[in-house]
Amino acid sequence: MNHINLLNEFVDKFGEGGDIRGYFTPGRVNLIGEYTDFNGGYVFPCGLTMGTYMVARKRADRKLYMYSMNFEKKGVVQSSLDEFVNGLEKNWTMYPKGVMWAFEEKGYPLTYGYDFLVYGNIPNGSGLSSSASLEVLTGIMLKDMNGTKDIDSRNGIDNSDSNDDIHGISLQDIALIGQFAENKYVGVNCGIMDQFAVAMAKKDYAIFLDTNNLSYKYVPLKLGKYKIVIISSNKKRSLADSKYNERRSECEQALALLQTRKKVSCLCDLTVADFNEIQDVIADDILLARAKHVIYENERTKNAVTALEINDIVEFGKLMNESHRSLRDDFEVTGVELDLLVQEAQKCEGVVGSRMTGAGFGGCTVSIVRDDCIDAFIEQVGKTYEEEIGYSADFYVAGVGDGAHKIDIDGVNYVE
Repeated sequence: MNHINLLNEFVDKFGEGGDIRGYFTPGRVNLIGEYTDFNGGYVFPCGLTMGTYMVARKRADRKLYMYSMNFEKKGVVQSSLDEFVNGLEKNWTMYPKGVMWAFEEKGYPLTYGYDFLVYGNIPNGSGLSSSASLEVLTGIMLKDMNGTKDIDSRNGIDNSDSNDDIHGISLQDIALIGQFAENKYVGVNCGIMDQFAVAMAKKDYAIFLDTNNLSYKYVPLKLGKYKIVIISSNKKRSLADSKYNERRSECEQALALLQTRKKVSCLCDLTVADFNEIQDVIADDILLARAKHVIYENERTKNAVTALEINDIVEFGKLMNESHRSLRDDFEVTGVELDLLVQEAQKCEGVVGSRMTGAGFGGCTVSIVRDDCIDAFIEQVGKTYEEEIGYSADFYVAGVGDGAHKIDIDGVNYVE
């Protein structure tokens, strides 16, 4: 499937004519720093070359005609800018509609409706942020269709004085609007990492992001003879239906107890030494374990970035392994499938580190694997997983790609 196919599909569904434009946003994988993002800590994600595509056209009325090539049986879904019902919609359109609702809630009124088609090659429910990708995708489409000023924060353009209308929305703004939509419209209490990474990703770099104040730096992914390999467990899970919100509540309860001993605004304000000194204030073993994971994970993330910057891939991998153990034992968000994938990966020659990535409860793992060992790695882990789980996993040797951007829909480049 290439870009001209997407255009043809759009024309087939919605007809020719008008100003038809194309957009792309990637999925993301978080290399380390899990469940730190809503606790004011550090994360270390990168964008992927797989992602979500949109072909769109503005309408003269307020109607919405939406079609996903990933959900063909649902056909063209019809709605309007006057039919937002936050918290009640339970299909793929809740993500773009949530962003449209959030634009208006944030003071950016939308006058015109849209025809749009989307196609994604991110496995749904994989933990690679297909929902955030669709949210940011909608945001850049709305900005582009309603404005003319091209603001790309990855290139350091200062937009601090131009947030009074839709023309001045930056990529960071779109990420925050996407998070707001997911929190308030979809009903998932996510942090900012997914939307930020999808919007701000940069080819061949990872983002070291402080989620407390959104300061960040790009770190080159100099893996040398190693590659990032993502494994999808193919155990589907809906974040809204998982224990994600429960974990967030547990972190908030732990923070409230720690605040009785030390003045902090979030769990990641505490160093490991701080936590060890005052952890006795938490009598509940579960809350104690949740707080321990977050605070130790934040420290691991900082150390992992330092290791990567000095090309110590072995230390980076060791910290990935420690991260998974903590997510399994202290945060309890892994499950049989992810644990088996990581366990088998860590047995393989040429693997320096492996861990679950994303929210857990299914989804994906990420491993750092030496080039000459990748084929054997896929064969060995895949065979054991299918024998023990009963169905196969999917493997992706990940390309690290750019964040949200417009695309040429003339068919020159390939989607896959």
